[in-house]
Amino acid sequence: MLLRKRPMPARIGASPPIHLDQTGKTALQAGNIRLMEPVGFSGKLTWMEPGHWQGWSKKNSPDRCIIGYPPLYSVTEHDPVRLGQPKTIYYEVKLARDSPEVFIALGFTALPYPSFRMPGWHRGSLAVHGDDGHKYVNDRWGGRDFTQPFKRGETYGIGMTLRSVGGPKPQVDIFFTRNGTMTGGWALHEETDAEQDLPVTGLEGFHDLSCAIGTYDGIKFEAMLEPSKWLYNPFQF
Repeated sequence: MLLRKRPMPARIGASPPIHLDQTGKTALQAGNIRLMEPVGFSGKLTWMEPGHWQGWSKKNSPDRCIIGYPPLYSVTEHDPVRLGQPKTIYYEVKLARDSPEVFIALGFTALPYPSFRMPGWHRGSLAVHGDDGHKYVNDRWGGRDFTQPFKRGETYGIGMTLRSVGGPKPQVDIFFTRNGTMTGGWALHEETDAEQDLPVTGLEGFHDLSCAIGTYDGIKFEAMLEPSKWLYNPFQF
């Protein structure tokens, strides 16, 4: 998705990890993630049941980023280096068959994140964008080829696995699914173009990570954040 002209937000650093209270821990364990309507969202998010939301946005709606709480990856709860076990986070989004457009993005972000930016365009975030199938990791320039553009009626998923490899930082791998089948992925620290790529700070396992769903123009979708509702099982290996 080409970056539309928007004021560049100030380069605010990612927030330090939070300590979830018992309510937050219970919601996270149950997959009962709350999707929060961003400021200026021209549409509606509807809670259907724990871990299941429906959403839509009006035609000609501006870019907006819908963020979930509690974060799917919590440093205090999941740090693989400290705890010695890997952590996988994942969710799925289904585009409605009657969705006006396919301008949706699936990703993750450290907080805070500007509500008027699609995920993947700003620091501490990554995403796969539906209109062109490109992947974006703190990328202002149009992303990189990754998958086919999204189609109405299909279900897409994005996940991250963080695991200890013996050093001070975890290894971070991203994977993507289409209709319950893994179709691609990449390593966060894969070879980059030093003259163009910006840092991946915020995504390396030292900051909490929330699901981030980007919308633009007219969109109709469902979001599944509770594992029993997924087509793909990211814990099968």
